[in-house]
Amino acid sequence: MAIVAVIVGSLLPADSAPIRTLDQLPFSDKFDHLAMYAVLAFLPALHEESKLVWWMAIGAVGLGIALEFVQLYVGRDFEIGDMVADAVGVAVGLAVGLPLRKRVLKLAVKRGAA
Repeated sequence: MAIVAVIVGSLLPADSAPIRTLDQLPFSDKFDHLAMYAVLAFLPALHEESKLVWWMAIGAVGLGIALEFVQLYVGRDFEIGDMVADAVGVAVGLAVGLPLRKRVLKLAVKRGAA
């Protein structure tokens, strides 16, 4: 569902109500990109196999790049900075999700052994 939200949000017209609302927030749209792509990486990092997590992270970065190019055709701005923010978001999601997953797995093993 998070992927659908990212795709729809990326392709909404610039004058749509959700985009106008986001534009009124007191921080850069780069934060929006970073946060959403962090979620895209964080969620699978919690429960998918490690190899799949890395492929999904690469896919998320690819999605961000592809959506920037598609935005050229829907009246939105193409920004390399958005692609960078997407990639940084993926890195943040992995940096938070992977250690948390390891910690949760250790606790689960401890409880199972007790």
